[in-house]
Amino acid sequence: MTDESLQERHRRRMQRQKELVDARIARADQDCGVLVVNTGNGKGKSSSAFGMVARAMGHGMKVAVVQFIKGSFATGEEAFFRRFPELEYHVMGEGFTWETQDAEADRRAAMAAWEKAAAFLADPAFGMVVMDELNIALKLRLVPLDVVLDALQNRPIHQHAVVTGRAAPAELIEIADTVTEMRPLKHAFDAGIMAQKGVEL
Repeated sequence: MTDESLQERHRRRMQRQKELVDARIARADQDCGVLVVNTGNGKGKSSSAFGMVARAMGHGMKVAVVQFIKGSFATGEEAFFRRFPELEYHVMGEGFTWETQDAEADRRAAMAAWEKAAAFLADPAFGMVVMDELNIALKLRLVPLDVVLDALQNRPIHQHAVVTGRAAPAELIEIADTVTEMRPLKHAFDAGIMAQKGVEL
């Protein structure tokens, strides 16, 4: 087959692909806030959420971040995003539950974080609300699932909500618009490499 015929075959394939993609784009005519859930055992759930925070802020949106479990160590994303007055950033956790070893303190911290998140979810001034590690708080029953589902479903119509953490409950997955499960193939920690600034911290 000549180079010219290969090029023509490629052009026809790409033209067909373009028609399929254009048709899907044309069918997506709803303009509204979406509920995004990042879950699974792999790395990248919070990292993806903070990428969306940067995107939203780039579009001039007011954004709120509430972190449910993290709190006992400083992170690069906190140090960076706290520079921006249009971002509400709240680290509400007491640290990982195996570190705190105090179920009641964990419950109080999680409920305080939820009350903060619920207030943002009810405020139409916020274009995006990120609830980092909320799935863990739900799994441990530190926050009532029915209350969370109700607030997420009744938030302002154009507000985006992002929930991260392992073990997202089936009920949350059911109402979400976009769900991504991070699956680990390999992780440096398993080879004895400590958490690194700019990667995990």
